[in-house]
Amino acid sequence: MQKIILLIALITFNVASSQTKKKQILLVGTFHYANPGLDVAKLNNFNIMSEKSQKELEIMSDKIKKFGPDKIFVEWEFSKQADLDKFYNKNTDSLFKANKSEITQLALRTAKKLNHKKLYGMNLYTPFRYDSLMIAMEKADQKDLIAKNKLTTESFEKNHNEKINKSSLQEMMLYYNTKQAENENLQWYLEIANRAGNPDDFTGPSLVANWYKRNLYMYSLIQKLTESTDNKIMILVGAGHASIIREFIIHDPTFEIVELSTVLK
Repeated sequence: MQKIILLIALITFNVASSQTKKKQILLVGTFHYANPGLDVAKLNNFNIMSEKSQKELEIMSDKIKKFGPDKIFVEWEFSKQADLDKFYNKNTDSLFKANKSEITQLALRTAKKLNHKKLYGMNLYTPFRYDSLMIAMEKADQKDLIAKNKLTTESFEKNHNEKINKSSLQEMMLYYNTKQAENENLQWYLEIANRAGNPDDFTGPSLVANWYKRNLYMYSLIQKLTESTDNKIMILVGAGHASIIREFIIHDPTFEIVELSTVLK
């Protein structure tokens, strides 16, 4: 009788454990491999098509394959999933030779190795009103804040461009996923943007709120599209998104973060 009770207890414990097991998220923040020059900071491009970088992409994608995500989410418009599906099914070799995007070079490369049927778009683009932010600062005569913003942007550009000239692709990826890099990405919104404008002008806080809202909506899509059968997922987004999405994941008991550094070691 005691053996039966013990067996039932063990079964109950195992069922409870399986129900509370967290899903793993490999959160990958990145610089844009094919920088279109649309960001506020003007960053130098990385030669993603070089033989060295292509070899690194093969190694990185092999290691992510070993991690084994069941789904890979990318910064592609959610409303244009059909276009992403068509893109995913194009000739892979020609894509790797012609398209520099991190979606192609890292996410698609990995998904193909995993025999995934598709990538999942979860981007929700909203205009980034940087010009309005600067106008609000000027109207409020915030000379110190304008100077600080200029210095911060220049420092970010200089740091990135110096690193990109002497670092390998993997080194750059690992750097953009450090706590320091994520904090720097997030810090600008609260230290500078949120202060912009006169006391009765909420242009700055509105920009920050819309940025958080966009990322929250993106995270909502990740939550909704992650099924009960998905034990591991990968999210590939610009580093600015990753710093905020990380905070959402930390406070969501469904998930736990797997650091890129542990996967690429």
